[in-house]
Amino acid sequence: MCLLVLSVVVLPEPTRLTNDGNAILREIDVAHPAAKNMIELSRTQDEECGDGTTSVIILGWPLSVLRLPHSLFLIAAGEILAQSLSQLERDIHPVVIISAYNKALKESLEIIKRISVPINVNNDEEMLSLIKTSIGTKFVVRWSDLMCNLALQAVRTVAQDPELDPSVPGVKSVDIKRYARVEKVPGGEIEQSRVMNGIMLNKDITHPKMRRRIAKPRIILLDCPLEYKKGESQTNIEITKDTDWSRIQEIEEEQVKAMVDKIVEFKPDLVITEKGISDYAQHFLYKANVSAIRRVRKSDNNRIARAVGATIVNRVEDLRESDVGTECGVFYIEKIGDEYFTFLDECDSPKACTILLRGPSKDILNEIDRNLADAMSVARNVIFNPILAPGGGATEMAISVGLQQKARSVTGVEGWPFRAVADAMEVIPRTLTQNAGGNAIRVLTELRVRFLTLKKLSLARL
Repeated sequence: MCLLVLSVVVLPEPTRLTNDGNAILREIDVAHPAAKNMIELSRTQDEECGDGTTSVIILGWPLSVLRLPHSLFLIAAGEILAQSLSQLERDIHPVVIISAYNKALKESLEIIKRISVPINVNNDEEMLSLIKTSIGTKFVVRWSDLMCNLALQAVRTVAQDPELDPSVPGVKSVDIKRYARVEKVPGGEIEQSRVMNGIMLNKDITHPKMRRRIAKPRIILLDCPLEYKKGESQTNIEITKDTDWSRIQEIEEEQVKAMVDKIVEFKPDLVITEKGISDYAQHFLYKANVSAIRRVRKSDNNRIARAVGATIVNRVEDLRESDVGTECGVFYIEKIGDEYFTFLDECDSPKACTILLRGPSKDILNEIDRNLADAMSVARNVIFNPILAPGGGATEMAISVGLQQKARSVTGVEGWPFRAVADAMEVIPRTLTQNAGGNAIRVLTELRVRFLTLKKLSLARL
């Protein structure tokens, strides 16, 4: 609720309602350097992990009142920095504190590995239950099953794993930013949202009489204009006879016709180019029964190439049969609301996709888009690192207890920063307990006792 109210305060025009920490912070204009770094920290968390931006802020809320050395500021943030103030007051050198923090980081990662459980990325039930945790507090929680399925399907579509597919070069990659595009179309119901087995563009064909529906089309993708070549600089033409003007127009027409004839040799059904298509080219393409779409964005053209198995060609003269895309099941134009959309659907094995979101208003669609992006990022991270750590503050509490015990074996003044990190990790379970209306001191004490008891039992079994 605090985040909802804050978003209204900082954005009077237009007003946006969201509980996404990064979406709110990036709209705040601050001058304090520490606060700016907190906003950058939240942005980085959102880009790398997709979720957990609010937790970063909870860990970082005391940052703006501290005056710490720059080197220390880059190592830790938030609650850890607040705990570091007492270390500096003890005249412990920042280099010593940083060294202790690095050791605490390594120990924390080891603790997380011990308490984590493996996840089978091919098991839909496990993946969906994991993704659902990332949207449990978001606006789309009412449609959590639908959104989790959309996120999982989109990530699996764009994922490339050389171990599973020998034809894939390089290393494992899941590029959801470039190859999983979200198209938000106001109108309809949220339940009508879906992941397409292909690509959707906000484009219409260039000529009204061209075919608007083609089954199993042959598609050619171009990165060059289908127009006559213009002069690179200012060009002057002197005409002495009335036939010269007609000849100039004939030459332009012959140039365009030569390009179209070269394209028609490959018997395409659809031509898509990132540049323009002249009226002459439209006429000749229509006579050859070829549909055409122009001025497509580079990013959209790349996604179409991955979806239909085509190769983008920079010159018409360089076209080869292997450049033609033949993996699209159906091409059709459909009017949704007041705009026309191009659909390249039912592709055989698409490596890119479009997520079509429907909803009653643009504000709701924008919030669904933010929540869906978090879910897709979580699904992507699980594919790269298929382990699950406990939530609800359990991981942070386990780290806190583990570091407290490890600090007893650390000699010298480095033991104090070790304990400071352990105390800082308790801010997450403490905040969750306070938000739930519980007694933070009693709950944290019970958690410490339980973790210590479980650790003693596990050591006794060994």
